[in-house]
Amino acid sequence: MFTGIIEGVGRLATREPRGGDVRLRISTGTLPFERVQLGESIAVNGVCLTVVDHGQDWFDADASNETLSLTTLGRLQAGAPVNLERAMRPDDRLGGHLVSGHVDGVGSVESVTPDARAQRWRFTAPKDLLRYIARKGSICVDGVSLTVNAVDDGGFEVALVPHTVAHTAFATTNPGDAVNLEIDLVARYVERLLGERA
Repeated sequence: MFTGIIEGVGRLATREPRGGDVRLRISTGTLPFERVQLGESIAVNGVCLTVVDHGQDWFDADASNETLSLTTLGRLQAGAPVNLERAMRPDDRLGGHLVSGHVDGVGSVESVTPDARAQRWRFTAPKDLLRYIARKGSICVDGVSLTVNAVDDGGFEVALVPHTVAHTAFATTNPGDAVNLEIDLVARYVERLLGERA
């Protein structure tokens, strides 16, 4: 599990084809990386990946064809910045919201407009995900826990404060770029429970 509070921005160093899928090497950049262990989980742009090898400032993770086809990792080019978060510990503060690292779909940045010192970002989202997105609810975009300010039939809007822009890959994200979306876990479980009662 993760919190959606980004701990560092790294880069996709290399992608190596391996037996039909790929191994990704991630440069850890500003991510605190002490005492990393093989087999631990790290969210890369909101995608939970398993560390299969590592050095002082990098780690390798295997990405299946499922992951590559259902997230933006399949289209990232070497050198692209990525949001990084190590899995939460049981004694961590939950600064964002509960995030599983299981991406529900891919949306895109529709627009970015100034809003005083902040920025107002509008994203498109797949129609089947919009039903789970609620005003003032939580959503995870490229691994970042955000509060929804508005939602309609075409997408949703959030406000990014200067700190968020400066300390995430949003600093280099532009309109038209694809983003990973994970809906709030609570919405998913509520639907499941209500469906069983019907």
